[in-house]
Order: sequence, then C-alpha cells, then structure tokens
Amino acid sequence: MSIRLSVLDQAPVPEGTPQSQALANSLDLARHAESFGYHRYWVAEHHAMYSHAISAPEILVGAIAAATSTLRVGSGGVLLGHYSPFKVAETFRTLTALHPGRIDLGIGRSTGANEIETAALRPVPGALGGPSIDERVEQLRGHLERRSASNRSPLAVPLDAPTPDLWLLGSSPSSAVAAGRADIDYAFAHFINPGATRQAVDAYRQLAPSRSPIVAVTAVAADSEAEAERLYSAQRAVRNRLFRNDVRPIPPPETALAELDRFGDILRNEHFEWPRYFWGTPDRVGDQIRSLAKALGVEEVVIVTTVHDHRARVRSYELLAGEFALSPAALQDVTP
Repeated sequence: MSIRLSVLDQAPVPEGTPQSQALANSLDLARHAESFGYHRYWVAEHHAMYSHAISAPEILVGAIAAATSTLRVGSGGVLLGHYSPFKVAETFRTLTALHPGRIDLGIGRSTGANEIETAALRPVPGALGGPSIDERVEQLRGHLERRSASNRSPLAVPLDAPTPDLWLLGSSPSSAVAAGRADIDYAFAHFINPGATRQAVDAYRQLAPSRSPIVAVTAVAADSEAEAERLYSAQRAVRNRLFRNDVRPIPPPETALAELDRFGDILRNEHFEWPRYFWGTPDRVGDQIRSLAKALGVEEVVIVTTVHDHRARVRSYELLAGEFALSPAALQDVTP
C-alpha cells in the first residue's frame, strides 16, 4: 500500500527563541519538506500562545508557496468562526491566483483562542450569535463557487482564479459527519482525539464514499531509540502543560524530563487502538503509520512534529521520507 506523507506545521517556539524565528523555521522546514518529497504543507492557527507562533495562516501560506515550487500549501486550518466567510474566500482566491493548482483551504471548527482573544477577533466588538460554523462553511463554499453577478450576492475576486481545494478539519465524529453531509474533503486530527479516529473516519466514509479522508498524527523520528525518546519528552511535557493552562515555549529535553519527573505524565495511562503520538527510529514510526493507514484505508497521513531543536525536527521529517521512499516532484516550469 502506497502512503503519501504531508506536513502540518504549528510553528513550535523553542524555549530561548523569538517567535519570529519560529516563523523563519517554518519557511526552512517547508523548503526541506519539498526536497524530501512531502506532498502538502499545512500551517495551523493559534492565538495567545507563547508555544506556537502562527496566528495568521493565510500570510504564511503565501510566503511558503512563494518559497517553494511543487508543494501543495494550505491552512490547517483557518478558524472560520472568527472571520467573515466572504473575506476568507477573497483571501484564498488571491492565493490561488498567485499559485494556481497548489493552494488548500482547510477550515477549523474550534476557536483556538481564549475568551479575550475571541472577543477581540470578532468583526463587531461584543457581537454574539450569528451563523453556526457549519452554516459559515456553506457560505464560504458559495462565495468560492460563485463567478457571476447574476444577483446581489457578493463576488469574491479575482473571479478568474482557480478555486482552492476546500477541507474541513476536525477531531470528533461530529466534524466527520459535518464534512460528509457537506460532501467536502476531511482531515481528522488523531493526535488530538485518538480514541475517536476509527469512528470519525468510518462516519465520514458512510456519508462521502467517493472521497478519501486523511489523518494527522504527531510523530518524532530519530537515528536511535534513545534519541527519539529524549526528543519526544518535549511533546510529552507540552501535552502535560496544556492541562495546567501553561502555554510557555517548547522546553529542551532536560527541562521536559525534569518536569515530567516532578509532575508526572498523564500520557502514561492512555490506551488507544493506536498511540496518541508515534516516536522511535524511522522503521518503528513507519510501522505505526502503516498500521494506522492500513486499518483505516487512508492513503495520506499528515505529520506534525514538536521538538525543541529545529534541526532535529527537520531530521525527523528527513528520516521518515527515507523510510517511505518519498521522492521530490519534478520542479514546475515557471514563466516570468
């Protein structure tokens, strides 16, 4: 079974590193991912977190698309509940005009922000209510598909730009049902809710049998088992910190291990069909990814990697590219 690998980048901010450097790291990783043979590169959206640097994924999508030639680039995803569907349609129509055939528009259904930032992001301060997230998705699709002025509905320009591929991202069976009923592409975040992975994929397939869902996993690969376990400690610490509302930057392994020793590790008692996070040597991580993909019948897996050392993050993606024998796409001819 051939498996396509892609990247989900949350722009982790290593302790001792400016957040702006994390964005520069994203550009560097994207260039490497293209050379390694990854298929697509998605960037996440978070707000008011010291640990993750991307608050405006649409800007980073444009920067990464301009810095690469063959990767599909997209949002993973735009948190549509905060924004006007019309403005999102215009933004991504502009991106597809600049980078035709390479842009994905992934939509997230969560807020990704606390109350203060959620209030600040509202178009009208203090406004409550409005369309549901699923209604907003339908509005967005309508704006993306409409290309004529036959009525008074707004037109998202450039009108001649290709329509970006629309994806709904989720971490629950309800999001799978919403994507299936809307008949749009779907990506499930296994690393957020590993207990619902099979149920969500099955629910989506029942409603959208002609489409192929993808699954996103967290994975850390290294040249040795010991090194992988050391690097993986940062992800463990970050997960534990979130339960304490602690959004500090990504700790180095020494700090992470000390914290886990002091506070314990909530991950130790987790038991799912597949682990929440995959880590180890490339063959071990590869076997875990293949097991999940084969059981679910998915042909593409998106990988997010959170470690303190950016070079180790790049190396992890390189090792997995080698494990799956990825090869870079031929560079496209670009006419000035």
